[in-house]
Amino acid sequence: MTSTQLRAFAAVVRLGSVKRAAEELGVSESAISLHIRALRNELGDQLFTRTGSGLAFTPGGLRLASRASELLGLTDRTIREVSQAGQGRRLLRLATSTLFAEHAAPGLIELFASRANDLTVEMSVHRALTFDELLRDRVVDAAIGPYIDNRDEAIRTHPFLKYRVVPVVSGDHPLAGRGSVDVGELRQQTWLLGPAATGRLGIVPGLVRRIGVPETRQQIFQSQEAAVAQAKRGRGVALVVSFAAAADIESGDLVRVPGESFEAAGSWGIRTLAGSAVPAPAAELARFVVTPRAIQAMLRGSGVTVGRFRPAIHITLWS
Repeated sequence: MTSTQLRAFAAVVRLGSVKRAAEELGVSESAISLHIRALRNELGDQLFTRTGSGLAFTPGGLRLASRASELLGLTDRTIREVSQAGQGRRLLRLATSTLFAEHAAPGLIELFASRANDLTVEMSVHRALTFDELLRDRVVDAAIGPYIDNRDEAIRTHPFLKYRVVPVVSGDHPLAGRGSVDVGELRQQTWLLGPAATGRLGIVPGLVRRIGVPETRQQIFQSQEAAVAQAKRGRGVALVVSFAAAADIESGDLVRVPGESFEAAGSWGIRTLAGSAVPAPAAELARFVVTPRAIQAMLRGSGVTVGRFRPAIHITLWS
């Protein structure tokens, strides 16, 4: 399966016609048909058939259509990155957990990238349990998420920022302003949670399990910000990182649910390969992330300029 074959197939899918695909790519119709035939033979799938109303794609053809776009995009990106590297431009591929990505990554990335005009930072969100595998396979250069004491000599881990997760409700919620709240009553509330709650590892799922919130009382949103927005409307209880929600708590838009047993403390850490195996930008970030300026930037938060931040795109399908 070659890039030329995939480009031919992707053009047929997008345009709905072999003839139009040939015109767009500047080749003959027989050349497009030859590429499609090669794909059919290699994959053992008809991919599509012609009907009176156009092309009808098989399930395999539809799957290849999505993969073709993804593979071609990766090919084009790789060519661009190799060219940039040859011109002296560096790339830092950073994996993060969802909680860190929402609340601390923007300020850190903006400040770190602003120190060097030759550096592009690409951030993607992954489960913390996959961090070591991603590092060993060289998929990413560094990973930031829940701090886990490391026993693998090939991986180096540094803790750098402590934080606290607390439950909050809107100012007009029945639990607001109470001197104390019974755990049984808290379990029966509607819990508005971000993607961090879906994993096994981390402070949020650990706290949800500790309180004993039934799955039937949990609503998972596409982001922590979306969950908090619903909490502000009085729809239920949300978990927030205390420093990130400080302004909303001070203004009264959010009210902390009383009870230290309902809160949890955690810390974030950065993981890289050890020794000479660590890429230079990742080693620089590991040294920088523990500095007072970096900590302040993460706590304060900051947007990232278009020229500095190049995120990878990840799509989650909900069913």
